[in-house]
Amino acid sequence: MHQPSMDQISSLTAPVSAKDRFALIELLMDVVDGGAAVGFVPPLTEGEAGAFWDKSIADLNHRTILVARDQVNRILGCVQLIPALWPSQQHRAEIAKLLVHRASRRKGIGRALMLAAEAEALAQGHTLLTLDARRGDAAIDLYGALGYQEVGIIPRYGRNGAGVLEDCALFYKELA
Repeated sequence: MHQPSMDQISSLTAPVSAKDRFALIELLMDVVDGGAAVGFVPPLTEGEAGAFWDKSIADLNHRTILVARDQVNRILGCVQLIPALWPSQQHRAEIAKLLVHRASRRKGIGRALMLAAEAEALAQGHTLLTLDARRGDAAIDLYGALGYQEVGIIPRYGRNGAGVLEDCALFYKELA
């Protein structure tokens, strides 16, 4: 598998094909089983992952899900852009659920997805992005390299697979 170019990153649109739905379920299960801090704890069942994706896909009128694909159209990763709901915050959106399959990591997919999410945010009129990550995760280096500013730590924010409470780092980036 090679690094996707920006033209291999696209938005999901409803209805999502059964093949893509299954690939998203498999992706989420893979990253959770690999220890990623994305709101779930292992072992994640196919039913739990399916319920998450069904809810996210049903909300495509309020969120954008970008997917990175390889040459044969397999989903390698994804990220979500979720605009703020409040009228006073229409300039702001949240980056959520940056997921890259373990077999596809360290190939620029996360970076490409983040850059695509930033371009999409600007196209939608959002100039401030926020995100969070488990303190110490490798993704924090990516966010820093992309210009995201860490603004603080929330202690004991979420449980890992062993039941241990871990800290969360909060980030923002103002887009030009």
